Amino acid sequence: MKRVRRFGIGEWYGRSYAGLTASERQAYATGNGSHPCPFRSDGGKCTKKGGVCSFRLYEKTDGATVPATDEDAGLRVLCPRRFEEDMTIFQWVGEVVLGTSEPEIATEVGFLKTADGNTNVGRIDMVLASQEGGAAALHWCALEIQAVYFSGRSMSEEFRNIMHFQGDSLPFPSHPRRPDYRSSGPKRLMPQLQIKVPTLRRWGKKMAVVVDKHFFRSLGHMEEVGDLSSGDIAWCVVDFVEEDGGGQFRLVKDSIHVTTLERATEGLTGGLPVTLPEFEEGIRSKLAR
Repeated sequence: MKRVRRFGIGEWYGRSYAGLTASERQAYATGNGSHPCPFRSDGGKCTKKGGVCSFRLYEKTDGATVPATDEDAGLRVLCPRRFEEDMTIFQWVGEVVLGTSEPEIATEVGFLKTADGNTNVGRIDMVLASQEGGAAALHWCALEIQAVYFSGRSMSEEFRNIMHFQGDSLPFPSHPRRPDYRSSGPKRLMPQLQIKVPTLRRWGKKMAVVVDKHFFRSLGHMEEVGDLSSGDIAWCVVDFVEEDGGGQFRLVKDSIHVTTLERATEGLTGGLPVTLPEFEEGIRSKLAR
């Protein structure tokens, strides 16, 4: 039988979708009640409509739905709060960029201002800081956390599919959906870096970017520099390990990559410019139609 693959729910309200019982899946699909988010550093409730934390790839063979197990296996994070598990990324970025595992966190810090002094026109979402040695010795870096958007039919249709599914086995995702790295990288993350990093560079400060492994793999080639002092951006890439029993995933550190803004822009663009003759041949082929 031909193998069919689709992306579906990876984690739902912090729990592995594949580890939920049929009744638990149907209860979540109704959308009734509020649920705590196990990843939020402030201990708050889930605020993401539908409660889907991440996607993963499923395949259907001989009528059974199972998670993919090849190089395409693993989670694609949809909600930025997913990265906050156990404060690991904040400790990691603090160690890599600031030399401390206990950075303080400041949010929504005014970054751009108008002629009349209004700083609401642009903010840095998150700043990690260390005041070790006194308040006068302020060391800090900007932090950008980037999840991925998805394209395809609304998840409300998936929830209806789950509610109407009969049996205890996993329902196959109802419609094709996929992580939309083009919208998440070039359209969302790249402008943030292009706006903020030039000023940070003039100030002698660094930008840390946290993404998951599959997001980073979606980027084009980026030439790396050998030391943080020579770069602008520290890419902190995380992965997720499924715990025994399949009921939970655990965030783990994967790799660090240091680049300049220019090389990061090339990677986010995802390609190299064609030659002038190639471009002009493309013009001629369009005009000849």
